[in-house]
Amino acid sequence: MIVVTGGSGLLGRAVVKDLVAHGYDVTSIDFAPQPAGQGVRFSRADLTDYGQAIAALSAIDERVSKVTGIVHLAAIPAPGLAPNHVIFETNMISTYNVFEAARVLGIRNVVWASSETVLGLPFDTPPPYVPVDEDYRPRPESAYSLSKFLSEEMAKEFVRWDPSFKIFGLRFSNIMAPEAYAKFPSFEEDVLGRKWNLWAYIDARDAAQAVRLALESPLKGAEAFIIANEDGVMSRPNDELLDAVFPGVPRKREFGPNDTLLAIDKAKSVLGYAPKHSWRDMT
Repeated sequence: MIVVTGGSGLLGRAVVKDLVAHGYDVTSIDFAPQPAGQGVRFSRADLTDYGQAIAALSAIDERVSKVTGIVHLAAIPAPGLAPNHVIFETNMISTYNVFEAARVLGIRNVVWASSETVLGLPFDTPPPYVPVDEDYRPRPESAYSLSKFLSEEMAKEFVRWDPSFKIFGLRFSNIMAPEAYAKFPSFEEDVLGRKWNLWAYIDARDAAQAVRLALESPLKGAEAFIIANEDGVMSRPNDELLDAVFPGVPRKREFGPNDTLLAIDKAKSVLGYAPKHSWRDMT
């Protein structure tokens, strides 16, 4: 059984749907209500409470048993949605509780939602180079981002304690449902409007694919992967965008006119990640 925390959210719904479509037995755990028609077992739990976290991942009547993997998505999902200390406390404590419950219960396969924000978003200070990748030290610029960065560091320590553990953090870009693509052409009006994440995005369905591939990976350890789509949100070519907004930033390698500037090479080579959906096919 795979337990998905935060299964009621935008990404959670896509992950649950994808896992079920690929034959997995799934239980969704969330503090928010279950979406209508989701069609999987559901239990409500507050993961900032360790007792609830370990109970939710060990046994809830017929809803949870013999857990083999955890997808931890439950969090306050972006800066500004609550006071900074609430975001930090909620995200750090809930992630610690899930990691610790997994350790105690012998669940050695955890995939969790880190964030593109650890790369230095909103890039008020320009990135060190483009495309950005996992090679430079994260530089969190908000309480939200700090919670994600420190959770990545925490994952490394859990794995140091137990090398049989796998804890993969996926640094998701801005997650988009297909119905959001109708507004993408309006982004062309302002070159600065989406500079905060280098004009990147991730289709929720491709994000779900990355989660499943991370779960299925036989590798161990604590790893972080940038997860974005192959392309960016703009029709303007990358060279024009960079010349206008980040003229002094080194270009680390060649890239296509509309290729993502959040490098997904590691996810592709290690996980076999291959984005299948683009806003260009939907508008």
